[in-house]
Amino acid sequence: MSTREPRKRIHLAAHFPGVNSTTVWADPRSGSQIDFSSFEHLARTAERGLFDFFFLAEGLRLREHAGRIHDLDVVGRPESITVLNALAAVTDRLGLAATVNATFNEPYELARRLASLDHLSAGRAAWNVVTSSDAFTGENFRRGGYLDRADRYTRAAEFLATARELWDSWTPEGTPKPFAHSGPQFRIDGEFTVPRSPQGHPVVIQAGDSPEGREFAASGADIVFTRHSTLEAGREFYADVKGRLARHGREPGDLKIMPGVTYVLGDTDADARERAAEIRAQQVSPQNAILALEQIWGRDLSGHDPDGPLPDVDPDPDSTLVQGRVRVADPVGTARKWRALSEAKGLSIRQTVIEATGRQSFVGSPETVAAALEEFVATDAADGFILVPHLTPGGLDDFVDRVVPLLQERGVFRTEYTGTTLRSHLGLPSPYERVEKA
Repeated sequence: MSTREPRKRIHLAAHFPGVNSTTVWADPRSGSQIDFSSFEHLARTAERGLFDFFFLAEGLRLREHAGRIHDLDVVGRPESITVLNALAAVTDRLGLAATVNATFNEPYELARRLASLDHLSAGRAAWNVVTSSDAFTGENFRRGGYLDRADRYTRAAEFLATARELWDSWTPEGTPKPFAHSGPQFRIDGEFTVPRSPQGHPVVIQAGDSPEGREFAASGADIVFTRHSTLEAGREFYADVKGRLARHGREPGDLKIMPGVTYVLGDTDADARERAAEIRAQQVSPQNAILALEQIWGRDLSGHDPDGPLPDVDPDPDSTLVQGRVRVADPVGTARKWRALSEAKGLSIRQTVIEATGRQSFVGSPETVAAALEEFVATDAADGFILVPHLTPGGLDDFVDRVVPLLQERGVFRTEYTGTTLRSHLGLPSPYERVEKA
């Protein structure tokens, strides 16, 4: 009789590409970020690959660069929950995750929309909770950008707790009970209109690497969407966040850690590396290189040659040249590092941006990528991955066709869905337990 421990299973999710510099819109294979057919194609591919869920990002204002709409960005995207409601009709098992801001919404209205999606999908809804202290984005809302950064998670934590009170205000038998919540952020009372769904209430996803973000995830999230995509960084993050769970009365399996990652496949590892270099060159076009530099320097650098040297002036830390994007925390320090890199390797502006910014997380043959994914999960650097393809909407096709079968052969990925709800896919406990123990 074998005493070998069973291999840890890998969780997989698909991120719809388009709101970041990963996406290559110039590729002739790229489609629309608005047509429903694009969302349907990626979702059906993810379900064919037996993924846990499909993930949509959010943009609450068109980003600007030098006072103009950023023309290399996605200009226009349907509202996430609306898209997912439509996808619920053309998928059967795939989880459906919407990014929705806790700063510019109200608990009752958002809890009702998410509960409705959970019912329409028979228990497959998820909410990626994000926050904002960005006054530029806040100008689109009555509430504006009044929140200090320190207050973002305070409001988000009470928002999430209030939403859960609403979702739990119906008994498992289907009887509504009045709710009443009174706190620093919200004071509401009444009756919730949507009964409990098959999974109780939506799965909660959170993205945030600050100490406050990590603690918020440990206290209430079901999934953490992280950017740590190297073994060393992943293991540190995994140990830190999982280590916070006990003081919130939670077990390690109650929270899944899933970094957002990219991949490039080739027939051989060498072929994949060559393709990866070509994709990076597409992602960092000459125009994109200058815009990436301006985001750090906060200055108009349109007169600089992308194939020339970095500017010799320091960044303007108070610049508002770029609006709607996350500012670099230490632009002067970042510029110093980029100059050192450029001088050490003799790199131009464009080459420096390619070298200094994000790389593909997993590059190699299908066998190499499958082995690397398994190593991450087996050594506690992650519980799974949210894949971010570089093409819309067909960028996931080759992974499902070539890597998923290898993961199944290794015994680390499902060969069929065994449950119907997203919580069952993820192996998460029922939220009813929280209510019954309270």
